Amino acid sequence: MGAVTSTVAARFAFFPPSPPSYGVAQPLPAADAGAEVGKGKEGGGGVVELTGVPRRGNVEARRLRTKRGTEVVAMHVRQTGAKLTLLYSHGNAADLGQMYELFVELSAHLNINLMGYDYSGYGQSSGKPSEQNTYADVEAVYRCLIETYAASEENIILYGQSVGSGPTLDLASRLPRLRAVVLHSPILSGLRVMYPVKNTYWFDIYKNIDKVPLVRCPVLVIHGTADEVVDCSHGRALWELSKVKYEPLWVKGGNHCNLELYPEYIKHLKKFVGAIEKLPPPNDESPESSGPSNSSQTEPVGAEDSRKSTDHREKPRPSIDHRKSTDRRDKPRGSTDRRDKSRKSVDHPDKPRASVDQSDRPRKSIDRFGGMMKAVRLRNIDCFKVTTSGS
Repeated sequence: MGAVTSTVAARFAFFPPSPPSYGVAQPLPAADAGAEVGKGKEGGGGVVELTGVPRRGNVEARRLRTKRGTEVVAMHVRQTGAKLTLLYSHGNAADLGQMYELFVELSAHLNINLMGYDYSGYGQSSGKPSEQNTYADVEAVYRCLIETYAASEENIILYGQSVGSGPTLDLASRLPRLRAVVLHSPILSGLRVMYPVKNTYWFDIYKNIDKVPLVRCPVLVIHGTADEVVDCSHGRALWELSKVKYEPLWVKGGNHCNLELYPEYIKHLKKFVGAIEKLPPPNDESPESSGPSNSSQTEPVGAEDSRKSTDHREKPRPSIDHRKSTDRRDKPRGSTDRRDKSRKSVDHPDKPRASVDQSDRPRKSIDRFGGMMKAVRLRNIDCFKVTTSGS
């Protein structure tokens, strides 16, 4: 029975776009200088050219070999003078071609370097998607940031969107000097998205509920209150369980696929990055880590000044050491099929949900960010597509 449930959860989790939205070609000789350096080892790989997307001088793509033998495609967006690097693990039904413009714009708006990648079996990455492969994928990309792009652990922010919250928290729980973590519409676990289980079972996937308390850096949670795919209670519970909480963003009326279209999304991220830049690097007396650690130490890192929710109906939670139980409120909802009961907004149960297609809702963000997001048609990104085809 457990094996059957695990298979169901795995099928529910992975829906790579088919066909891929971009291609890969060999780069021009001038751009390929040094491309063979590190090829054949974990995290190393040759430079490639992404086709089907605009060519930009500050974007470089690579094939990276993982410890599980697959090769994933990653893209690095460079910002001159940037201090921090964002390692972005995208959502379920997306690939680099669809995320390309978002990555470029986020890098520019937040003034950070950004590394995005496709999981095994997604886009032009080889292999098949699986939980364990995604863990190896994000670790290979992290190694590339350290070894190829000279990033340091204490200047890296891990960003996980929906399914991407799984590899993000797995890696974050093993990096004691990480700068920060962003969880965008995250899941408590794969099984909890489908069933309102209270216990963690061995056959579950992406057990984020057990890993987030191990993260020692500030954690920002962003979730839509009208999310019909992963209920907002998942994000709230993960924020409650975080050791070092940063002011969360509960996007009123936001659903699972459109949070980037809300002006408060980019405004809050800018505020977060600005606050993180002002924090001193994590002070850890142990030798500087250059890779994932198995350490179970969970001492809190320096907390942010603001710990209150941006949803003004939420009460401030100033202490990072006194976590309230998640059993008394916002328990994970039932199956995604029970939409008649469990998909109302957490904060405005009687208020109609916002839709990406509603023309009367303001979409004007700072620096026209919302308009840009509309233009690249991100509406279908990261939606769990429960189908009967078994794809």
